[in-house]
Amino acid sequence: MGAIGQLDPPLGAYDHVAGRIDAPLALVEYGDFECPYCRAAAPVIEEVRERLGAELRFAFRHFPLHELHPHALAAATASEMAALEGRFWPMHDSLYAPGPPRLTQADLREHALAAGVDPDRVVWPATRLVEDRVEADFNSGVRSGVRGTPTLFVNGEPYLGEVRADRLIAALTSVPSES
Repeated sequence: MGAIGQLDPPLGAYDHVAGRIDAPLALVEYGDFECPYCRAAAPVIEEVRERLGAELRFAFRHFPLHELHPHALAAATASEMAALEGRFWPMHDSLYAPGPPRLTQADLREHALAAGVDPDRVVWPATRLVEDRVEADFNSGVRSGVRGTPTLFVNGEPYLGEVRADRLIAALTSVPSES
């Protein structure tokens, strides 16, 4: 297994970004909506986002580990269908709501309603439209050396520390920022 490398491709216009696109600090997560570690990291990342405010741009890239998490791919494509309607972040937040993951087709429909999206748009076969987008994220993770989730990149470099708000903030503010 190779080491985690630099983020490939760098953060760009094709990413789902929360925060100012020109913010000086960047945090990228390769995640899986069914992964218990990603679910535990979600409130930590939210705290980091709140504490750093306009200084941080946060991007989420899909890395569904479908062999371990049978609903991860469906959840990823559902979020991408929501993205087509400008509702990626509300869908992301609903999918990562506290508690055990709820990711069956019926659950995805409920998440869609919560995110303000037509529930028929987030389930198969409608989601075939965005499968390539999820695959592109996954492939970028492979090129970047991602092996599991969550994998975080701080200002374009791999973050290997504990997923704690204070540690992430220290890493974000002490590493030279990526433009």
